[in-house]
Amino acid sequence: MKRIVILYGGRSGEHEVSLMSAASIVRHIDLELFEPILVGIDKDGIWHLQEKDLAARQRAVEGPLPLLPGPRVLVAPGAGLMVVEGSASRGKAAATDAMTKIHALPCDLVFPVLHGTFGEDGTVQGLLEVAGLPYVGASVLGSALGMDKEKAKELWLRAGLPVVPFLAVRKGELDSPESEELLRRKVGARFGWPAFVKPSSAGSSVGAAKVDSAEELVPAIREALAWDTKVLVEPFVNAREIECSVLGNASPAAYGPGEVAPTHEFYDYEAKYLDPDGARLEVPAAISVEQAERVRSVAVAAYLACEISGMARVDFFIDRRTGEVLLNELNTIPGFTHISMYPRMCEAGGISYSALITKLAELAVERQTQRASLRFSR
Repeated sequence: MKRIVILYGGRSGEHEVSLMSAASIVRHIDLELFEPILVGIDKDGIWHLQEKDLAARQRAVEGPLPLLPGPRVLVAPGAGLMVVEGSASRGKAAATDAMTKIHALPCDLVFPVLHGTFGEDGTVQGLLEVAGLPYVGASVLGSALGMDKEKAKELWLRAGLPVVPFLAVRKGELDSPESEELLRRKVGARFGWPAFVKPSSAGSSVGAAKVDSAEELVPAIREALAWDTKVLVEPFVNAREIECSVLGNASPAAYGPGEVAPTHEFYDYEAKYLDPDGARLEVPAAISVEQAERVRSVAVAAYLACEISGMARVDFFIDRRTGEVLLNELNTIPGFTHISMYPRMCEAGGISYSALITKLAELAVERQTQRASLRFSR
């Protein structure tokens, strides 16, 4: 039996989403193969070891996974995870407290169920790399590229893949009324209205907004810049929203796509996670065989172009007027709630939620084994 640390919560605007995703994973993990160890990350970024029986209790109830104060967990380069017991776990320095005890937290791999910044962007992945621990999902590079929508789209364009046009705006570019007016004119001339504004490196539609006129552009960008230092402005595409699950390392497989039909103006945070009637999720998507194959092939190409391993949900638009398939974005740690599209599309393709967790763990160990076989010194 493998001891798997489920790492959840996190210092991001998607903290609450992580609690819901982690709860679903706890309820579906195969207890004959895995012993789940829960480590919650609070909104200050502190790691807390959870009570040993929390996972068992959570399997019997619905709702988000609680995140309770507990002994601190530290990442030790080359030595895995360590637990700080005693008053140092409440903030005192370990070196000055004789009551403090530090011991290893035995684990075989880590499943970071962390959405957004400080979790999905390569930061936690880097910590786990230096700790020598296998982990589920994309590597440091793949995570960083998948999180940065601008860089991902630049790679996709270079690979000849169909991408929604975009314009990147950085924090220092709106420093005067003249620069604001120049930007309004540029967006109007290039995309027209309405346009769409979103942070470059945030997920779950946090900070995203539809902009119907030039007057709404700058306020929407400033709101998005509260979540990131870089914002994308794109044309608002009258499109069907199609998603595709990809699973694997060097030879990934894409499952049949699904469709999101939001009841809101677009598929925003509320529609995704708060409003039970916020969207109709259709698996499989009611699209032509040719469109489905196009989505799957482009999804795999986009996955490989960004050096992704483990898993990703690749999101598309299908233009209602032309039928053109356009890449939108890629999520390396997609939602894992009971209504989330990634596990639902995999399930429709023949892999159950429980089997999916097992497969992701196997892919994590496979990648770590390959990496461990490399030479790092003469």
